[in-house]
Amino acid sequence: MKSKEPNVKYIEWRSPEELHETSLNWVSELKFIKDEQHFLDELIENHILQLISGATFEKSKAVVNALSQKKKTIDPLLKRIINHHNELTILLDGIDQPKEEKQYKEDHRVLLVEIANYLNEYKNVKRQIFDLIKTIMKQEKQKRLLR
Repeated sequence: MKSKEPNVKYIEWRSPEELHETSLNWVSELKFIKDEQHFLDELIENHILQLISGATFEKSKAVVNALSQKKKTIDPLLKRIINHHNELTILLDGIDQPKEEKQYKEDHRVLLVEIANYLNEYKNVKRQIFDLIKTIMKQEKQKRLLR
């Protein structure tokens, strides 16, 4: 599923306070996702036997690999956001630096697109994991009812 790029032309007119708030929200959201990924790992571990057996194996393998890939990319993305947030002083120092300010806003635009794509892809992976686990739980419930 290809996500559409967010409209980012408004960044040029955003105040440093708004850019600061946006960066803080990104950091908060990615830290929450890191915790959520631990939960998903435990969920997968609890249902590993069912995931590797039978018809769900290939789909499970693909989804677990996708989650693993998302886990690998979150830390570098988080570091980039924190570094970007720390560079906000370029806009606040009172010194007129048009090139640096323009570059900061361009970096912010690039991060905005990257984070939007990451969040969309992550939500897709999470949805696939929940669908797999839901299917497994339904099958387990049916087996118990037939006994």
